[in-house]
Amino acid sequence: MKSKLIIAIAAMGVAVLFSSCAKVPQTEIDAATAAVQGVKDSGADLYVPEAYSALVDSMKAANENTEVAKAKWFPNYSKVKAELVAINQMAVDTKAKAEARKVELKAETETMIGEVKALVEENKALIAKAPRGKEGREALEAIKSDLTVAETSVTEVEALLANGDLLGSNDKIKAAKEKATSIKAELEEAIAKKGAAAPVAKKAKK
Repeated sequence: MKSKLIIAIAAMGVAVLFSSCAKVPQTEIDAATAAVQGVKDSGADLYVPEAYSALVDSMKAANENTEVAKAKWFPNYSKVKAELVAINQMAVDTKAKAEARKVELKAETETMIGEVKALVEENKALIAKAPRGKEGREALEAIKSDLTVAETSVTEVEALLANGDLLGSNDKIKAAKEKATSIKAELEEAIAKKGAAAPVAKKAKK
């Protein structure tokens, strides 16, 4: 009788053990899923795409492992639970990286705005020194037009930045800086050629 009682207690213990292992950790899965969605809502898929992609892949693996465990006679979700804990931490880290990238982008854009404004002023001063022959006048008109576009871009970038479009403003100011830098190089080259031609012209008069 006593041995039967011991066996019954042992069987109950095993049943309890299996039932605890067999219970799908749905609360933890839902929490991790919500955490991943929160990271996406923060813009991490745009600002830190690689980190976000790794997070999504980890969540996908956890869901697949859950299904694998479900299919077993005696499912054990301890591995899945550990994965979900790791996913929650990854979500926190990825969101922090996204926020850091936003700060970095904003600072980078603001710096380039100042650089483009300075380049525009430099180019205006260089235009005054540029050669003004027939071809020179035509080239200068084209340069002035491009410079106006770059100058307008700065205003547009400032508006985009004010509206929180960090990626759009960054891309636009990079293009404006590239254009303004190109204009400066072109003007400096034209002025250098003009300076080199001047001594030759003086010798010819002699």
